[in-house]
Amino acid sequence: MKSTELPCSLPLTRHRFSSQHPLRFKHLALAAGIAASLGNTTAVAQTQMRGSAATLMEEVIVTARKRDENSQDVPILVSAYNSDQLDALKVRNMESLSVGLPNVSLDDAGTAKGYANFSIRGLGINSSILSIDPTVGIFVDGVYMGVSSGMVFDVFDLESVEVLRGPQGTLFGRNVTGGAILMNTKKPGDEFAGSIKAAVDGGGPGGLNKYLMGTVGGPITDAVGAKFTMYFNDDDGWFENQLDGEDFGAAEQEMIRGVVTWQAADSTDVIFRWEHAKNDSDGPAGQNHRNGDGVEAATNAIPGVTSSWDRDSHDFSIDERGFYNTKTDFMTLEINHDVAFGDGTITNITGWRTYEAQSLGDIDSQPFWIFHSSSWTEQDQVSNELRYTGRFAEKANLTTGIFYFNSDLDYHERRLFGPNVFTAAPISFDGGGIYGVETWAIFSSLDYDVTESLILNLGLRYSYEEKEARIATLPANSPLFGDPTCNIVAPSPSDATSCQFDFEDSEDWSNWSPKIGMTYLLSDDARLFAHWTRSFRSGGYNLRNTALPTDTIPAPYDSEDPADIPGPFDEETVDNFELGIKSEFGRSRLNAAVFYNQIKDMQRELNFPGALGTNQLIRNTADAQIFGIEIDGAIAVTDSLLLTASIGWLDAEYQDVKADLNGDGNIDSEDEYLDLPRAPELTYSVGVNHDLSLGSVGYIASRISYAFRDESAYTDNNKGFITEQKMLNAGVDFHTNDESWVVGIYGNNLLDDVKHGGDTQLPASIGGTFAPLAKGRVIGLEVTYKF
Repeated sequence: MKSTELPCSLPLTRHRFSSQHPLRFKHLALAAGIAASLGNTTAVAQTQMRGSAATLMEEVIVTARKRDENSQDVPILVSAYNSDQLDALKVRNMESLSVGLPNVSLDDAGTAKGYANFSIRGLGINSSILSIDPTVGIFVDGVYMGVSSGMVFDVFDLESVEVLRGPQGTLFGRNVTGGAILMNTKKPGDEFAGSIKAAVDGGGPGGLNKYLMGTVGGPITDAVGAKFTMYFNDDDGWFENQLDGEDFGAAEQEMIRGVVTWQAADSTDVIFRWEHAKNDSDGPAGQNHRNGDGVEAATNAIPGVTSSWDRDSHDFSIDERGFYNTKTDFMTLEINHDVAFGDGTITNITGWRTYEAQSLGDIDSQPFWIFHSSSWTEQDQVSNELRYTGRFAEKANLTTGIFYFNSDLDYHERRLFGPNVFTAAPISFDGGGIYGVETWAIFSSLDYDVTESLILNLGLRYSYEEKEARIATLPANSPLFGDPTCNIVAPSPSDATSCQFDFEDSEDWSNWSPKIGMTYLLSDDARLFAHWTRSFRSGGYNLRNTALPTDTIPAPYDSEDPADIPGPFDEETVDNFELGIKSEFGRSRLNAAVFYNQIKDMQRELNFPGALGTNQLIRNTADAQIFGIEIDGAIAVTDSLLLTASIGWLDAEYQDVKADLNGDGNIDSEDEYLDLPRAPELTYSVGVNHDLSLGSVGYIASRISYAFRDESAYTDNNKGFITEQKMLNAGVDFHTNDESWVVGIYGNNLLDDVKHGGDTQLPASIGGTFAPLAKGRVIGLEVTYKF
């Protein structure tokens, strides 16, 4: 196969974030050449591989099309990992996967620990507002997660993780315009087995991070199996608060999970899962960048204490430790029944989840009290999917079904300013809302073999969604204006009255999500695919209504009502056109795709300084287009040496801007020239895995990888941005030959690169920006015993 070449005429320096590095094109061409050449070698001898290199080249069974398939057979780009591969790569959470995946950013927002701000192919969010639906949907054991909070915590005992790129609206519904993340937990096996894993790591100025986890399971009777999993994490905190010298970032996480399987009949099996998780952690490690320039302030608010920090440091100084405490219960009931009709299977998955959270954070990120914020959240959801999958006449694979989802969300936020000079007490503002979502859908997908080599891929989904909102505007509930404090979720005895809901409304949306595509089999190990698909992101309401009537609100704008309008904002539409190839040659693998996304009524949170610290307006801001390339390759050079590489490139630009994005009072070419948030132009990675045999003793598996992600805009006005990421990870593991013992050391982010979850703009009176920090360099030891 000829090596893949990228066109030199692509406009690599159109925007601000693409012109910072003169060697950008060299990086792009080099990484693309490496990735393509890895899939270009066919002369590798067919010998038996073993160890981690072999593990990482194993085929992975995925459920991307609601049926079990080899990941290389699915006509979309999928990054998939089975349980052994997750162990080999020492994956602890979803965020640790993201840097090495082309055009993928699986970031923690940092504002509230575990809040998923995921972005794929330039389609992402930059918000912790719970009523903003994601662009990347998360599905756990086939159940859609209705809120993004609590999704980036550590994971353990997973059967597989699948990262599906591109709109997945036909089979997975709304809110998957960027893609979908599928997480599948393990079931009990046919034999009694278990494992215990312990780890400790550190590397920052703070304390140690300790892990203990274990699982055991197997058959109880001929028809019943059970599995029990426990996970515990005690983190002293990686950071050090410069104000008091104390460790910061402490977290204590607990998770228990039970799984019971029942072979009710030869044709029927039942799977019941229950999971309880709890997290108690510090609030965000907020860093202040005065005026957003990333330069240390010349003057200090407190003598000897710096209140603004360089973006390239992990230093910060805040007076409020804060907290983020969550509790989650999650249950699923899955029934699979085989039927003669089409030699098919009827599957029903019922899911129920309840989520509770309380938080307090230092938003001004200063060593004295200016702006702190607390919140309370309760969310309950229930869903059910009934589907059929079968094959007819050895030519047609059919998947069809119905889906129901209901979510009730109560959210309250309190903003605390002060303390004021008259009463030595803070000035508080209370708001939030009650939010109800109900969704119905019917879907069908057909893969028809036109010839032995040509497959027609068709899909269609009809969705109906209704949302209801009762919202209390923050400025309307404050003792400053004579109203007592209130709380929508957890009222205290001191609350004289309940919050005043000044906005109530409901709206519904319905649409069709089609897909038309074709797959051409070049050989048993190579296939071309092409498709057009359409997907939608839900419309809705803003539960964080912040603007005062005197604030300047970007257009479009109702001049007769100068207050912020919390909705409804309309749904976002994405049309995706894609051409790709998936191939295996000898012991090499090469997957690549070129895609074009056309976004209509792009749904964004406009973030700008305001009287209450920051205003966050949700608007349909623009139409836009994103062109991109992805290449992912791997080759087993020998039985013990594996090379991997990937490259992703994006060119994202506005076509028709409908809002004043830069805040200059005009909607013009200056707005169109801005960069789309969360769309880094270049991502790439290279990695090496090697196994060294120690004979009868065992073997040593070593790995090293480097990943790069470009600088990108965070806010729509581009004043907030995320710096480029350079991640170097490495590890060495000793395995006994029977794999009963694994002892390893690992290092993540060995370059101690600084990463921020966001870069929210604050008024000059507060100081600059709120930029929550992620951990820097981590070095650890891990021991695993399997029985």
